[in-house]
Amino acid sequence: MSRLVSLHGAPRYLRSDNGPEFVSRAILKWAARNGMEMALSDPGKPWQNGADESFNGKFRDECLSLEWFRTRVEAKIVIEQWRRHYNGIRPHSSQAYLTPNEFK
Repeated sequence: MSRLVSLHGAPRYLRSDNGPEFVSRAILKWAARNGMEMALSDPGKPWQNGADESFNGKFRDECLSLEWFRTRVEAKIVIEQWRRHYNGIRPHSSQAYLTPNEFK
């Protein structure tokens, strides 16, 4: 996330669910140092974070569930290929059938 902030700047809010990885002291301190406020969805209400929940489902169904990674290197390669396809080639109906890269 630090790399993304250095490339694109920090958003005002960092939205997530209440997963332990996003409510840890380390993340909360990191967000504050970078000028971000946490915007946490209410427990048991995934629709409050719909775009991320949708992405997570697609990532799981279209990438992770289709592969059996033998090594961490293999996982990184396959996931990076999927990410590039998802962001640069695959149109998204929620973005007027543009890719995320085109929609920016």
